[in-house]
Amino acid sequence: MNKELINYLNEIRRNFSGNPLRSSSVKEDPIEQFQIWLEEAVNSQLIDPNAMSITTVNENGQPSTRIVYLRGINEKGFVFYTNYNSNKGVSLANNNKIALNFFFPELERQIRIEGVAEKLSSTASDTYFSQRPRESQIGAWASSQSEAINNREVLSENVSVYTEKFKGVTVPRPPHWGGYVVLPNKIEFWQGRPNRLHDRILFTKTTEDWKIERLAP
Repeated sequence: MNKELINYLNEIRRNFSGNPLRSSSVKEDPIEQFQIWLEEAVNSQLIDPNAMSITTVNENGQPSTRIVYLRGINEKGFVFYTNYNSNKGVSLANNNKIALNFFFPELERQIRIEGVAEKLSSTASDTYFSQRPRESQIGAWASSQSEAINNREVLSENVSVYTEKFKGVTVPRPPHWGGYVVLPNKIEFWQGRPNRLHDRILFTKTTEDWKIERLAP
């Protein structure tokens, strides 16, 4: 690796100056607290505030992380959509444990979520799919997500095939495409503070409620 780049990585420092995050000031329900932070990120006009990294583990125990968009929040948890035959979908079919991470650098905030993923009902997935742009609906049929393809022309050809197939009719949801809801059992709110003495408030799901603890940075 370039020596100057190594020096940069070792020397880069930024002092955080975020507002204090106190156990007494957070909501008792972490989903409500999440919504407050997400709304503040949206109001701050951050780029893609609903972008989140999701980590799954395959049958060999290998973790894999990628960025997807949060598409909803309900009484159970956090909703996203994908191809069920993708790497993430296959991993979740074998092991439904999952981790999410939201990072808002401009606000010096991070939200870490651990839990399990459950498929949404067909009705819920149908409803969301019907609201997607038609081009995205066609793309869900045209792409065998995570599979190796010879070239990009394969995608273009598939798009043409399905565009013609569904010409003049409503595009149905592919049976291999749909949503998941992540049921959290741990949610941590991280607020950057000076001298690396960051605030970390952890919510852990108990039988009936949430336990709130402060963690050392």
